[in-house]
Amino acid sequence: MMASTDLTKILLDALEDERKAEATYAAVIDKFGPVRPFSNIIEAEQRHAAALERQLRRLEIPVPPNPWTGKVAAPATLAEAWEEAVQGEIENIALYDRLIPMIEDPEARQVMENLQAASRDRHLPAFRRRLEGGWGRGPRGRV
Repeated sequence: MMASTDLTKILLDALEDERKAEATYAAVIDKFGPVRPFSNIIEAEQRHAAALERQLRRLEIPVPPNPWTGKVAAPATLAEAWEEAVQGEIENIALYDRLIPMIEDPEARQVMENLQAASRDRHLPAFRRRLEGGWGRGPRGRV
């Protein structure tokens, strides 16, 4: 099944955002160690990128190489990292708010809705809790 040009761009835009988040969280972990929730959420970002890559392959769209690996610097402090992560998750949710209504392919739409829900319902609250000085586990211990 071939994808429309619009769906191709939508999936590639979402993949770019997920990969940037993963690279950002990896930079934080490299600098500060396996601090939570970065150490948990980086695995989720990897799953998000993989889900989008599966959609690209299903639609016979070439999966581009990841341009973000090793290209993002961590902020100076953990507090700044948490603040940037909160802002990044807010921007990710907004990206999906913009992209999802344009998707006609039901499977791609469901994947994107699931990714947005994870950012909105697990990632953003986890980073906000950490920024506010607390920590809690998400459903089933996942964030």
